[in-house]
Amino acid sequence: MINILVTGANGQLGSEINALKQIYSDYNFHFTDSKELDITNHEGVDQFIKTNKISVIINCAAHTAVDKAENEIELSTKLNHLAVGNFGNIAKVNNIKLIHISTDYVFDGTNYIPYSEKQNTNPQSVYGNTKLAGEQALQKINPKNSIIIRTSWVYSSFGNNFVKTMLRLAKERKELGVIVDQIGTPTYARDLAKVILEIIPKINNKNVEVYHFSNKGISSWYDFAKAIFDIKEIKIKLNAIETSQYPTAAKRPFYSVLNKNKIENTFQIEIPNWRDSLKECLQKL
Repeated sequence: MINILVTGANGQLGSEINALKQIYSDYNFHFTDSKELDITNHEGVDQFIKTNKISVIINCAAHTAVDKAENEIELSTKLNHLAVGNFGNIAKVNNIKLIHISTDYVFDGTNYIPYSEKQNTNPQSVYGNTKLAGEQALQKINPKNSIIIRTSWVYSSFGNNFVKTMLRLAKERKELGVIVDQIGTPTYARDLAKVILEIIPKINNKNVEVYHFSNKGISSWYDFAKAIFDIKEIKIKLNAIETSQYPTAAKRPFYSVLNKNKIENTFQIEIPNWRDSLKECLQKL
């Protein structure tokens, strides 16, 4: 039996892992959020790991409120940076596999081809900066059998996300403006959860490895919204607007499509197209 700690258990990814747990009879899960486990407390986490004989950590916990993070630098630093270093040290000492979830926001969005893991990072927000600092802390500690998975535009049938926001707004309004000049790929959290659980036995690396995962295909937020309404057969007037017309506290990458070749080839996985996964999610909703 493999004992697995999942942090950020009430978030989208943590919830999807929880929903899949019955499929994996060889895994014994411990799901925690901030109430059960303070991930910034080294002694507390270390004790939890030893008491429950944890052999795999899946760190889904983060401060993901991108705009709020601009004014909550200390909290972002604790959760997105320092806690990751904490897990890295514990993983190294206790010989534990560690899967840490990161973000496309570590890039500046000036690319025109999908970002590979080797390309230079240049975050433009507090969220992106603290997530990158977490990656760097883990890489400096360098526990074996640890990986970083960067993902993008995550949505799910759980939690708050773009899909649910669009469905709610469609009930309240007859017309919506959605940004058309930010390009990326929607990621169904369930697809990422499946991949994480499938690759756990296959993780075998001396140095920290970085992987990219999102669904296949490319989309703007406008395309994403249109697909939601088309699939659900919701009639609403959708207007394409530019980022300049919808200012936010945090700067978003204009282009953050991720190259998934490395994770596909290393672990021999197949990644669904974002439209197919969106249909699956909307069926659950």
